[in-house]
Amino acid sequence: MRHRCLLVLLAAVSLFGQEFKVGGKVADFNVNDPVGRPVKFSALRGDVTVVMFVSVQCPISNDYNERMIALYNDYSAKGVKFVFLNANVTESPTQIMDHAKQVGFAFPVYRDAGNVVADRFGAQVTPEAYVIDKTGNMRYHGAIDDARNPVRVTSKALRTALDAVMSGATVGTAETRAFGCTIKRVRKSS
Repeated sequence: MRHRCLLVLLAAVSLFGQEFKVGGKVADFNVNDPVGRPVKFSALRGDVTVVMFVSVQCPISNDYNERMIALYNDYSAKGVKFVFLNANVTESPTQIMDHAKQVGFAFPVYRDAGNVVADRFGAQVTPEAYVIDKTGNMRYHGAIDDARNPVRVTSKALRTALDAVMSGATVGTAETRAFGCTIKRVRKSS
């Protein structure tokens, strides 16, 4: 069963044409701000940047709302930039803005219309995180931590990766398995 799931995931990534990978450069891309204006990633990034795919409707993504707020508060104070993205075709810009306000996000959630950016990252689920260093190299991809229930967390992979990148060290585990709800993509014509 595990082998079959891996094959399905690999097929999905190749179908969506993942461009950005751990160890490689992340090129500039466009997203829309909460009111629909286009914004370039280069205008949002910093020396260390976290790109994170989130959802309004996904219960797993919502279980991480408090942890995302804590990550943002802890690391933005240290200069880390965050780009939270919603790529779900099933979630409207109004729903995204209302949700962010309702759950107390102190950061904007940008819209990845047509899941173009999710495809370039190969993002499959929400939440799913990527860490990019000052040279534009992706240094980490994966989960925020290892348990949906915060009392069961034994590994805080995203925090560990951020600490390594900020100190100039090698990220010990550059990829972990992100888990959550699948990103609801637009249908692409063949």
